[in-house]
Amino acid sequence: MVWKDDSYAKTVSQEFRDDVVRVANSRGPGVTRDQIAKDFGIHVGTLDKWMRQAKIDEGAQLGPTRADSDELRELRKRNRLLEQEVEVLLRATAYLSQAHLPKRLYPLVSELAEDGIPVTVTCRVFKLARQPYYRWLANPITDTELVEAYRANILFDAYRADLGFGHRLLADVAREAGQDISDRTAWKIASDNGWWSVFGKKRAKNAKLPGPAVHDDLCARIDEHGRVRHEFTADGPNRLWLTDITEHWTDEGRLYLCAVKDAFSGKIVGYSMDSRMTSDLAVAALENAVSMRGPVAGCVVHSDRDSQFRSRDFLAVLNRHGLVGSMGRVGAAGDNAAMESFFALLQNNVLDRRRWATRDQLRGAIMAWIEGTYHRRRRQAGLGRLTPIEFETMMNTPAATAA
Repeated sequence: MVWKDDSYAKTVSQEFRDDVVRVANSRGPGVTRDQIAKDFGIHVGTLDKWMRQAKIDEGAQLGPTRADSDELRELRKRNRLLEQEVEVLLRATAYLSQAHLPKRLYPLVSELAEDGIPVTVTCRVFKLARQPYYRWLANPITDTELVEAYRANILFDAYRADLGFGHRLLADVAREAGQDISDRTAWKIASDNGWWSVFGKKRAKNAKLPGPAVHDDLCARIDEHGRVRHEFTADGPNRLWLTDITEHWTDEGRLYLCAVKDAFSGKIVGYSMDSRMTSDLAVAALENAVSMRGPVAGCVVHSDRDSQFRSRDFLAVLNRHGLVGSMGRVGAAGDNAAMESFFALLQNNVLDRRRWATRDQLRGAIMAWIEGTYHRRRRQAGLGRLTPIEFETMMNTPAATAA
């Protein structure tokens, strides 16, 4: 019997192939390849391929050897596996960066499987065991989640009926309805969903107040009416710097900007951006300003009382470069009005102009606006309708000529 396709030929061992080729090469006169192929139950075309491959392996004919083919097949397999792993990481990054979503990986494993990424590959990248995933796949909603959903439904009905109910009264209603729920569990469910009693205290997002000032307010002046006024002016560069931090959302999360502004010309002499608002952000902005402006000993650096500007690292930078710290009052936005006006311009001209997908996109747009527009194209009335670059150039030229 002769097989008319390669399905059988693909299953035989290499030893069998070598034996068939050896017989075909040593066949006697009058014995054709068709007869040998028939004797061994293979197609004559398959025999021709085996004989041709044998010549290539022996070096008698040009072409990829069997070892080369095996290596190429293995490389393609590994390359396909690496492409799948990269796709898993990219999809996981986009999924986990979404705000206000529960960070559960099992649904992502299912989505990737639907797109052709094997579950084995995804679980290996995420370091997940497959058995729990398949158990979840058979029953995506656990008994615990179902019980919590029933409890939340009862609590919501009770809350909607009387907005004055706190979590304890809501728990009482749930227990009367047959749900075995503690006051603590009722509080957690109500807290997660924002179901607060209208008679309770309002929850502030940031209840923590700024700490005590570590510097005197060197920009404050008392006017003739006894009121505190601030003067953010300087008679030369590097006499008074103002610094503050702002933030803006991207699809990847927040991007924080710390900027340092010279009160003399309004130029942003240093800035730094990061995904976290730490003391390192303020330190990097100040170090950047010092490196751009040269010797700055005696310059006053005015800020608010945020912890970044009261940190030991920030104070160490001030001391190392001979800078003098200055801080405004708690909750007084006017104590750093010059920086607030700059951030308002940035908000209107960059931050609110469009939705930003990544932090790198927003970072590039902020840098382009500061360096290209604010410094070189935006004329300011307080500078005689000059840009910050033009003003500093004009003010420095007579001094250089006189020297």
